Amino acid sequence: MTDRLPPQRDLLRRHGLAPKASFGQNFLADGQLASRIAALACPSPGTRVVEIGAGLGALTVALLDRGASVAAVERDRDLVPVLREELAAPIAEGRLEIIEADAKQVDLGALLAAGGGLAVLAGNLPYQLTGPLLQRTCELARATSRVAYLVQLEVAERLVADPGSAEYGALTVFVRLAFDVERALVIRRGAFFPQPGVDSAVVVLTPLPEPTAETPLLRAAVRAAFEQRRKTLRNAWRRLPDRGEEAVAAAARAVGIDLGARGETLAPGEFVAFARALEGLR
Repeated sequence: MTDRLPPQRDLLRRHGLAPKASFGQNFLADGQLASRIAALACPSPGTRVVEIGAGLGALTVALLDRGASVAAVERDRDLVPVLREELAAPIAEGRLEIIEADAKQVDLGALLAAGGGLAVLAGNLPYQLTGPLLQRTCELARATSRVAYLVQLEVAERLVADPGSAEYGALTVFVRLAFDVERALVIRRGAFFPQPGVDSAVVVLTPLPEPTAETPLLRAAVRAAFEQRRKTLRNAWRRLPDRGEEAVAAAARAVGIDLGARGETLAPGEFVAFARALEGLR
C-alpha cells in the first residue's frame, strides 16, 4: 500500500502554501471518496492512468493503492515539488510519474500511449477548464479505455441529459458522439478543501465502438442550433458556412429533420446525419 498523505490543510501548512483561487483549486479531502473514484477509474490492477490535475495527490494515492501505473499532470509549480516529496516511494518504484504541465497543452495522447495499450483518463477537473478539457477528451476517445472525471454537478447533469430537456446542449451532443456517459457518484461540496459553492459528480465515459469524428460543418451545425435555443433550425442554420437555404432544406429533408423544430429536440445522431447529408451536397 502507498503511504497515506496527511490532510490537505496540514499538507499545505507544512509547505507554506494556500489554495489558489486563480487555478480553481478545490482539493478532494475525503479519502474514502477518493477510493471510490479510483475504483471507477481503475476496475482492475495494472491499468495505466493519466491523471489530470493531481493537486495534493488524494486521487493519485487512491489510484496507486488499486495497483495502477499513474502519470499525473499538475500545472501548479508550487504543488509539483510537494507531490514529488510526499510520493517519493512510488516515483522511485516506477509506478508514478509527476509531470509539470498544463493539461490543455500537454500531449495527452502520448501519455496515454506510453503504456503500450489503451489507458484511462481520470481527474478532478477545474470548473473553469471543464469545457476545453472535455473537448480534448473527445478527441482522444479512441486512445482510452474509459474516462472518470470529477466535474461540477451541473456539468454532469448536462452530459446525461435527454433531447428536449433544459440541460441538453452542445456539450451533451459533442461528448455523446464519442462516449456513453454515466453519472456514477454525486459528491457534496463539503468533501473539498476549500469548500466550493456547488456540488460535484463523477462521470464515467466509455468510448463508443465507433466514435464520431467531428468535422467543421458538424461543429458549426451543433453550435448554431444551441446558440439561441428559441430559434427554429431553419433560422439557426441559415448562416452555416458556405451553405445556402436550399441546400440546408434539401439535407434536412433527406434525413427527415423538421426545420420548424428547435435544435434541442435533435438526438446527437441526427446532427451527424444532417451534417453528412449537407456535406454531400457540395
